[in-house]
Amino acid sequence: MKKFLKLFIMASLAVLLLAACGDDDKDATEEGNTEPEETEGAEDTEGTEETDESDGDKLQVVASFTIISDIVRQIGGDLVEVHNLVPTGTDPHEYEPLPEDSKKATDADILFYNGMNLEGGDEGWFFKMMDSVGQDESNAYSLTERVEPMYLTDEESKEEEINPHTFIDPTVGILMAEDMRDAFVEVDPDNAETYEENAEQYIERLKEIDEDYAERIGDLPEDNKTLVTSECAFQYMLDTYGMDEGCIWKIDTEENGSPEQITSLIEFLDENNVEIMFMESNVEPRPMETVSDESGVEIFEKPIYSDEIGMPGDEIDTYVKYLEYNIDVISEGLGN
Repeated sequence: MKKFLKLFIMASLAVLLLAACGDDDKDATEEGNTEPEETEGAEDTEGTEETDESDGDKLQVVASFTIISDIVRQIGGDLVEVHNLVPTGTDPHEYEPLPEDSKKATDADILFYNGMNLEGGDEGWFFKMMDSVGQDESNAYSLTERVEPMYLTDEESKEEEINPHTFIDPTVGILMAEDMRDAFVEVDPDNAETYEENAEQYIERLKEIDEDYAERIGDLPEDNKTLVTSECAFQYMLDTYGMDEGCIWKIDTEENGSPEQITSLIEFLDENNVEIMFMESNVEPRPMETVSDESGVEIFEKPIYSDEIGMPGDEIDTYVKYLEYNIDVISEGLGN
């Protein structure tokens, strides 16, 4: 009996010993499986940190509206990160910066704006935003310093203002691209070669568009070179290529489309034998529709673009597409 009890105890101890060894092996296996997961997670974190650091190395750019933002992308390329202020569908004259805009302006290495009072001038929202965040005005570059300003006079109030819509003219776009290139080189000379190469290709494309405008507008019938729109925004482009202009309002105010303005344009249409009008993509349509109804002059089926481009992925989402689209519309509308 004692012998049996001794064997039973020894067998029990053996079972317990084997069970303990099994648990140790299991723990070791679990620890081995856990270690690669932690390593993989650490690699992901490091990858994110490297990406953030890489983005931090980029030149931080703030641009006042969509067309300038696009030119920044074309010339700055992978070297820059751009924050656009005035979004598509918003009036750039009366914009109110958002908290995110102020944050981006604070951290910006360089800021681009149109000038010519598009952003409200020295006392407008753009410089008020810069002042509010303590941004150095020497970091802000106007892209119209070399453009001769043209003026608009309201016939009713006799008020005169600078026409800010310089960029509708491809020849002004060339000047803007050149000035932006020079600004990038000044601020970031280590990457001057890249900015210059990008700008050279981009400016060459703008020069081709300029030649296309000159040729296609030159081919229009001499008695059909009057562009009629809601706002007199196309002054620079029309002056460059020898066209006349008619519009409902010259200065953008709350009185746009007044009865006096509509009557004046109807008389202009009759006196100049205008056969077609063009409506901008971002204006209130009722004034132009009223003119069309009362004059019998049709509105061209496609809109024309004035002071913005579309959202990324839209038909007109770059400055080059904007210029190409507008000459297509003008040539098609007036050529027929």
